[in-house]
Amino acid sequence: MVFPMVWLFSTSFKGPEESLLTTPPQLIPRDPTLDNYRRVWQQNPFGQYFLNSTIVAVLTVVINLVLCSLAAYPLARLAFRGRDLILALIVATIMIPFQIVMIPLYILAVNLGLRNTYAGLILPYLASAFGIFLMRQAFQGVPKELEEAARMDGCSDLGIWWNVMIPATRPALVTLGIFVFIGTWSEFLWPLILLDRPERYTLPLGVAQLAGSFSLDWRLVAAGSILSVLPAIAVFVLLQRFILPTETSSGVKG
Repeated sequence: MVFPMVWLFSTSFKGPEESLLTTPPQLIPRDPTLDNYRRVWQQNPFGQYFLNSTIVAVLTVVINLVLCSLAAYPLARLAFRGRDLILALIVATIMIPFQIVMIPLYILAVNLGLRNTYAGLILPYLASAFGIFLMRQAFQGVPKELEEAARMDGCSDLGIWWNVMIPATRPALVTLGIFVFIGTWSEFLWPLILLDRPERYTLPLGVAQLAGSFSLDWRLVAAGSILSVLPAIAVFVLLQRFILPTETSSGVKG
């Protein structure tokens, strides 16, 4: 599992005279160079690609966390007719491949004037069945005594969601945020369909452009790929310490 990543990292530092297809593979470059990274950054608008991907990924994460947690709260804590059926229908949408709905989504985005826009890139990922199900399970693990105490203090359902449920389910929120960020950051198919202006390209499209721009020089493609995955790795490393069980029961005596 680790070997392809190591080989990619090694290839990005190899010079033009060094062969990439030796047997066995040469993982330590004989003459390491940063020229591949310099050429990728200077000859392509990678700064703009980074900005586009960052805006889309961050906005998608924020909107996803809000909408998924709002949808999950009544499914977990409120009693109403048809609740289980609604949950079953939401979870069933996980079985529908994106390729089936991408054409209607594209038509909708074009009709709304969202082509080549950040809003168009975010549209299909505003909420997810996985996120709703994950947050529902997390909300169900919060002791009812905390919710009852908040109601006695005059808290509304929305207030309970914000002041009790959200703080108590922080690990689930962080986990969902990591999944959404990595998925959005690495998304290739939807931006490829929706975008035709290079200044709006995200990083996956920018890396794909390297193949044509440099006649498939794998050294440059490897350098661009490393640049594109570093933010996702950094987000996971920085946030993984928050994925810990919360002591929600510590506020309940007895």
